[in-house]
Amino acid sequence: MALTLYATFDGHVLTPEKSIDLTPNERYLIRIEALPKQKPKRKKKILQRISARAKDLGVSDLSAQHDHYLYGTEKR
Repeated sequence: MALTLYATFDGHVLTPEKSIDLTPNERYLIRIEALPKQKPKRKKKILQRISARAKDLGVSDLSAQHDHYLYGTEKR
């Protein structure tokens, strides 16, 4: 039986990332292969994240007339 799994070593014990079905107290041959370090994903700057969520509401004077659209007051 051949099994491939990912595990993390904490300095004392290898802990598999997923549950595995092995017989307790049985000897197993383990082949260790280090994974290459992955570059962390570059986080977007906060303004890029906010602008990505912006929606066009089709109102050209929303910033100038926000009270009208929020509260129903007369346009200025």
